[in-house]
Amino acid sequence: MDAPDPNLQERILDEALALAALDSWEAVRLHAVADRLGIGLDTIRVHFAEKEDLVEAFFDRADAAMLRCSEQPEFMQLEPRARLQALILAWLHALAPHRRAVREMIAGKLEPGHLHVQIPGLLRVSRTVQWLREAAGLDATFLRRALEETALTGIYLATFTRWLSDDSDDFETTVGFLDGALRGAERVAEGLGGWGRAGAASTHEPAGS
Repeated sequence: MDAPDPNLQERILDEALALAALDSWEAVRLHAVADRLGIGLDTIRVHFAEKEDLVEAFFDRADAAMLRCSEQPEFMQLEPRARLQALILAWLHALAPHRRAVREMIAGKLEPGHLHVQIPGLLRVSRTVQWLREAAGLDATFLRRALEETALTGIYLATFTRWLSDDSDDFETTVGFLDGALRGAERVAEGLGGWGRAGAASTHEPAGS
């Protein structure tokens, strides 16, 4: 079996999303993707063992967009709350062109009897939150880390849920909700000494600041 081709992997995902836009994610079939790309099903299998893997690949794109956001100049000079907001919004914006398909992907995961996708879905949430903390430069340990992860997981999921049905211009309702949630978390964090062990912003300030 040939090694996966990253470019073809992206094309397969793009084609599946294009088909979903024409009908629904439920209606997407891998044989139709293969036909449109002029490849065989076995070539798709090299990249995606099953259709659910396409969902994971799409959310991987959002994770990657979030991490790229953290590489922007001056990003680490922002306050932790502003970093977290920028990262979560970058994650959502990566999914935005196919929001209807995302709703259908999530609905599929929540169907009764789909434990085989629900359990990996929970692990994905944890993984995304871990990358969110890394990208934001948060470095709490032990109990504070656990509290931080719990708070961020709740904020991330609540914001995502709000975004899925937000029809306001530029998702203003979601942005406002996220801002309020992060401000509330910031007040709690300040009572515990700040985000991270010592308020993460201080670990990234240039010398002499």
